[in-house]
Amino acid sequence: MSTNLEMARGNMVENQIRTWEVLDPRVLEVLARVRREEFVPERYRDTAFVDVELPLGHGEVMLKPVIEGRILQAIAIEPGQRLLEIGTGSGFLAACMAELGADLTSIEQHADLATMARQNLERAGLSRVRIEVGEALKAYEPATTFDCVVLTGAVFALPERIKSWVKPGGRLFVVSGESPAMQALLHTRVDANHWQTESLFETDIPYLTHASPPARFTL
Repeated sequence: MSTNLEMARGNMVENQIRTWEVLDPRVLEVLARVRREEFVPERYRDTAFVDVELPLGHGEVMLKPVIEGRILQAIAIEPGQRLLEIGTGSGFLAACMAELGADLTSIEQHADLATMARQNLERAGLSRVRIEVGEALKAYEPATTFDCVVLTGAVFALPERIKSWVKPGGRLFVVSGESPAMQALLHTRVDANHWQTESLFETDIPYLTHASPPARFTL
């Protein structure tokens, strides 16, 4: 394995992710172990560890490493917990969640990206991750509830139907608001009717399909 590659990976973890208040040792270890470069499209491999979003096609991106680290830390996965990811992309975040012990289902609306993610996960020895092709916000109907639901794209407003997928005591990670001033939020379901919300950080990421702000007409 290339020494330069490992130096770049170590720099990503220590000088980018850790300095952005990601201090959970399990999260840092998994980000150092899962080979991010193998989930990056070939033409962007040289920037696999740079603090930028990487295009995947269809307007989707790989999130910045620091954002991925903050998500993994916030959702605090315990082994065996049932998770739902909306927006598989390249499969890297799914790989990290699976390595942390999640029983993971991931929804990706683009069949070619779902195929790429499956291949990436199989190469990483994580073929147990279930990837389904479908549009999540309006069409998907899960057969169960989850300990945690993670949206990897932004929503202008959180659809109520997604909240029903989280079991009592479970968590929902979402980035919401209007670009460029979005908030990353962790919603925790206290019981059937009550939630607690923690604001984690400000960011700006692409919207999920059907989740953009409503069109505004001006004269």
